[in-house]
Amino acid sequence: MNSLSDRTPVARRRTPLNRSQIAGFWGAWAGWTLDGMDSFIYALVLTPALTELLPRSGFAATPSNVGLAGSILFALFLVGWGLSFIWGPLADRFGRTKVLAATIFTFAIFTGLAATSSNVWQLGIYRFIAGVGIGGEWALAGTYVAEAWPEDRRKMGAGYLQTGYYAGFFLAAALNYTIGVHFGWRAMFLTGAVPVVVAILILLRVKEPEKWQKAEAGTVRAKPLREILGPAYRRRTWVACILLTIAIIGLWAGAVYEPSAVIQLAARAGMSKGDSIRTASLATGLLSIGTILGCLALPPLAERIGRKLTLAVYFAGMAVSIAASFGWAFYLPNGLAPFIAWLFVLGFFGGNFALFSLWLPEQFETRVRATAFAFCTSFGRFVGAGVNFLLGAAVLHMQTLGVPVALTALVFIAGLFVIPFAPETKGETLPQ
Repeated sequence: MNSLSDRTPVARRRTPLNRSQIAGFWGAWAGWTLDGMDSFIYALVLTPALTELLPRSGFAATPSNVGLAGSILFALFLVGWGLSFIWGPLADRFGRTKVLAATIFTFAIFTGLAATSSNVWQLGIYRFIAGVGIGGEWALAGTYVAEAWPEDRRKMGAGYLQTGYYAGFFLAAALNYTIGVHFGWRAMFLTGAVPVVVAILILLRVKEPEKWQKAEAGTVRAKPLREILGPAYRRRTWVACILLTIAIIGLWAGAVYEPSAVIQLAARAGMSKGDSIRTASLATGLLSIGTILGCLALPPLAERIGRKLTLAVYFAGMAVSIAASFGWAFYLPNGLAPFIAWLFVLGFFGGNFALFSLWLPEQFETRVRATAFAFCTSFGRFVGAGVNFLLGAAVLHMQTLGVPVALTALVFIAGLFVIPFAPETKGETLPQ
């Protein structure tokens, strides 16, 4: 007869994390959180900032001019994001943690400087340079966690990491609800300088991943950008670029225009200016909570049904929620409550970004991984900048926010036909 111990299943124990891996994760997570806060601060203070700065720049602060100028500055910011591909080859050459700290330092300093803007031109320059720093943080944080964490933990680590960006949305909303309402948009930008402390801690406390150290020691110096566009990686690189472009268009169409839409709906419901801003902050918090839950739900789903099918589920959810919120609820006579309810759904499926933090590192070897991650994300931001400019022009031409944003649901439907061309990496270990 078998003993009780023979019949009792042995619980699987996950590989414990060492101090450097824990410190590195929290440094990357904090940087990504403050990155998300920085990105969303501008969306929250867009109207008051441009209302003050446009007259100083020789333009009337009409709703149409605010909308157009806001879209141009968003596009300029995204171009800065796009240029962030420069960080990838630097990280493959000099290490993940040093370059990660440099990206955080860059976006923090220039976000703080935005508080000193005296016209729209200065604000545009500061946001452009901050965008270069912000754009590099995701690629380097995602690469670091994938390489530094043990194989049996890195997939959930990608989901945990991605929650940081949307925790940043929540933090920005909380700051706007308190500091923004009472002290104005300049004070909001000043809070964006805080991440400098995180950058210093990363430099002092976190070691480079062993995978990068081994690859660096045993690799003949190569040209990683040329390699990811060469025969071995060309197809997966361009498919990833297209899928990330679709995700970025959804982020900037849905999340960034959400505060303006809520403020308009709140004003239509008879709320005061202060109450409208507070309502937009609360709605942003709900959107963020939904996205955090979507990020946490994604890795287990990707492990169960695969990377490609998981992305298809999330893309379909984005298409439905964008169309329902901006195309339907936005135009209801009393649409504020239905619109905010749909924002939670939109937020949940916006967690699709967590898949790329998990999936992209699995598609490329260590010697080119950071370059590939940075290139694929940057490509999408360039295209997203153009789409954002077209959205601003459409809003100005149609004199409405809802329909132009709702039409971006179509790109997610198109994405469903691109997903089959991507590699399925379920069950594979991170390539060295």
